[in-house]
Amino acid sequence: MIRQAIYIACAFLLIWSCRRNPGVSPGPQPYQLELPPDFPEPVYDISQNPLTVEGIALGRRLFYDPRLSRDSTISCGFCHQQFAAFAHFDHPLSHGIDNRTGIRSVPGLFNLIWQKDFMWDGGVNHLEIQPLTPITDPDEMGEDLAVLISRLNADAKYRSMFKAAFGEGEINSQRLFRALTQFMVTMNSFHSKYDSVKRQAPGVAFTYEEEQGYQVFQQKCASCHKEPLFTDGSFRNNGLPYNAALNDAGRMRITNNTGDYLKFKVPSLRNIMKSPPYMHDGRFYDIFNVFDHYSEGIEQTPTIDPLVQNGIPLTEDEKRHLYFFLSTLTDPGFINNKSLSEILIED
Repeated sequence: MIRQAIYIACAFLLIWSCRRNPGVSPGPQPYQLELPPDFPEPVYDISQNPLTVEGIALGRRLFYDPRLSRDSTISCGFCHQQFAAFAHFDHPLSHGIDNRTGIRSVPGLFNLIWQKDFMWDGGVNHLEIQPLTPITDPDEMGEDLAVLISRLNADAKYRSMFKAAFGEGEINSQRLFRALTQFMVTMNSFHSKYDSVKRQAPGVAFTYEEEQGYQVFQQKCASCHKEPLFTDGSFRNNGLPYNAALNDAGRMRITNNTGDYLKFKVPSLRNIMKSPPYMHDGRFYDIFNVFDHYSEGIEQTPTIDPLVQNGIPLTEDEKRHLYFFLSTLTDPGFINNKSLSEILIED
């Protein structure tokens, strides 16, 4: 009883102190992340970077701030457009400062906490480090990290927001990347029609065409695009003809292993209808071009994946049905989530 009375007294004194000193902050407000019960355990350990309302708000501001680039023209959100599931709609390759062009398409950003490798070649193996590549890449945002940190420390608004999110102390790269990560952790997509059907939501069912497409998908696509994430996270050579203009060897650039030549990460098919063009180099602008490639366009190379080596024959009806099923993977709630939307950055 005495110990309980002490706890109550301490709590009362804390509340009374805050009321008498309105300038005293109670600290960052914890943020509860919604996770689907039918998904696997996240790979990213959120406990090591606890989510807070202040941290997420800071990460959102950083994500949409073009001043993170060398010439203050390119933000993360410039290439990762929400309406395209945070990919870059209608652009085959990434665009950066000075109108430079990269050698790969912009991948969508969603369900990142379930990924253990990032980028098309898996060159980054931790979510908190992922932003470093686009920020410093000369063909993307092209900024020196030390210069960026100095710029943020000189900004009164950012000093205030970093303090609110992480407490006293200078802005550093760890805090920068953790704030961006907190925002990216909230970019989750699991409320599509497909999800509603699988969870047996009342009144929701596949149409005949969607059901037929689902059966085709399970028979011919699911080995690589595993449910519910619709990727197995692996790196594969899917039989694309080599793009000599880009001279991209794929994962071999990271591993120096010739066995990884022309292997790229298997992308998730969630929101696929919202994020053309397709493939690592954006060569296909229409999903039916993708179907045609797997059905009739496989090119044989030494590292080709055995699952596609003989092609994946698809009839015209199967292609049409696949189109209808893949459309059920669009998540309007994610695409239109206002808490993820671009915000106006004022100087």
